[in-house]
Amino acid sequence: MATVLLVRHGRTTANATGLLAGRTAGVALDAVGRQQAARTAERIAAVPLAAVVSSPLERCRQTSRALLDRQSGTPETRIERAITECDYGEWQGRKLADLAKEPLWRTVQANPSAVVFPGGESMQGMQSRAVAAIRRIDAEVEAAHGPAAVWVAVSHGDVIKSVLADALGMHLDLFQRISVGPASVSIVRYGEQRPEVVASNTESGDLAWLAAALAPTGDAAVGGGAGHDETGPAGA
Repeated sequence: MATVLLVRHGRTTANATGLLAGRTAGVALDAVGRQQAARTAERIAAVPLAAVVSSPLERCRQTSRALLDRQSGTPETRIERAITECDYGEWQGRKLADLAKEPLWRTVQANPSAVVFPGGESMQGMQSRAVAAIRRIDAEVEAAHGPAAVWVAVSHGDVIKSVLADALGMHLDLFQRISVGPASVSIVRYGEQRPEVVASNTESGDLAWLAAALAPTGDAAVGGGAGHDETGPAGA
């Protein structure tokens, strides 16, 4: 099927001050975050995108606009509430240093599948809605633009980590092993047999090879295969 680039928004004022922004309105990219978004847009510029889908929160919409500004074509754009930030409930807006002292913090780190944020949603619920949305949109993009299509989903750290965990076949309790930095790009293809995580948490490197990437066959190459060319991820 189509290739999805999972892009986290750039750094925000809340990230820089150690606050858990959650769904707080008006949290924008800071100067560093704008530079990060511009750098990611430059990396993706050579790839003709079929669609750019964004979380409704301002920081993701800002990052999406940066990506669109560097596209030579006119990708489809849409806002998708199912890939918005986790609803952290009463934790929203608090300092991470203070939250780390809460009894629930240890569960978030070791057993996130059991976490329901006070006044908010469960981490399992977050993963379920996000994975369903990414898979649904991926199928829609493939149907409209063909199996070589590339599209972008601009979302949030925990959301992207949960989507990657699903694609890797990992239990949600292991998703804290995955890192997703600000404005990073992770690449997933949903083949007929299984998802393929082509890359995760990349912050540099030319992505032009994606413009000519072949659609996956669904079968894994014995021995690792030849991989991509010298500008893309290599095989084993």
